[in-house]
Amino acid sequence: MKKNRLAIYLTIFLVLLALILIFSNTGNSTLDSRDADFAVLDTATVTKIFIADLDTNDVLLERTSKGWTLNKEYRASQWKVDELLNTMLKLRVRGPVSQASHNNVVSRMAGIALKVEVYQIKPRINLFGKLKLFPREVKTKTYYVGDNPRDNIGTFMLKEGAKTAYIMYITGFKGFVMSRYSAFEDDWRDHTVFSSRLNEIKSVELVFNEEPWQSYRIERTNGLNFKITRLADQKVFPEYDTLRLLNFLTSFSDLRFEAVLNNTMPRQKIDSVVHSPFLHRLTLVDMNGDTTQMTTFNKKKFAEHLDIEEKLVPMDLDRAYALVNRNRDFVLIQYFVFDKVLRPALYFEPGAPDLSQVY
Repeated sequence: MKKNRLAIYLTIFLVLLALILIFSNTGNSTLDSRDADFAVLDTATVTKIFIADLDTNDVLLERTSKGWTLNKEYRASQWKVDELLNTMLKLRVRGPVSQASHNNVVSRMAGIALKVEVYQIKPRINLFGKLKLFPREVKTKTYYVGDNPRDNIGTFMLKEGAKTAYIMYITGFKGFVMSRYSAFEDDWRDHTVFSSRLNEIKSVELVFNEEPWQSYRIERTNGLNFKITRLADQKVFPEYDTLRLLNFLTSFSDLRFEAVLNNTMPRQKIDSVVHSPFLHRLTLVDMNGDTTQMTTFNKKKFAEHLDIEEKLVPMDLDRAYALVNRNRDFVLIQYFVFDKVLRPALYFEPGAPDLSQVY
């Protein structure tokens, strides 16, 4: 009996000793799982992502009940955030940076790397993944994103406090990952100007600065009944083309600008444009009383451009400048996108020609 008990104790001791040796060897191996743990396997629990460069640029992306926000001020582009989360989910280790080039890689990262912090909701108590109690927000990862190796497959990354940098890549993606991260605010901006569905619109007013007789206001009276008033003389249209009106109003569901110009165009030039006569002022009021307004301006061409008659065309016929977001943002818009909501009053008159090629 004593011999059997001694054998059992000896077996337990040997098993424990083997486990200790295995974990010790793993910790001293070249591929330390903790230092290579960059992937976020449960992106649904991510609440905040902070990205900063070595200058003064940084962004804070935060999940809210109404979507992702940017630096507590703007809406973040949902597809950009989704792309970043998908990147974090699919990050895989290609391998550690070789010892021969490790110091050079880390030195270069010290000058160009982006710092990334990831915050998630984690339970204080987690029993085998079954019982999760007392959830709270914690910073789960802090790492640095560098440039790419010579073959452009993957990106150098280094966890804070780690001794070894790794080459990380996305399965099935031949390229580098650094482009998915950015510390520039404009890269994460949501480009939406108008996003109201037909049943959410209370009124729309469009002012033509150069042709005031084409300015008008559309107001919902009840249900799908609307009133159109010409602003120049306050004349109410006795009749209007219902189909054209409905096409006009449904066009406000998803209208986006092309680019933010606040930080890419000289301030002097922006001031010159916004103090020039405007083209259109479009104002939408929704059923909650919230107002969205866009003011457009002519975009002058800088390069010489000749039309088919070899005459100089001074204005850009494809794009315009605009002020949006309560005049805080100076942006570039495409007529191809916004022409459908820049119709003149004449457009709604029964039997009127389609002037969309003119206005």
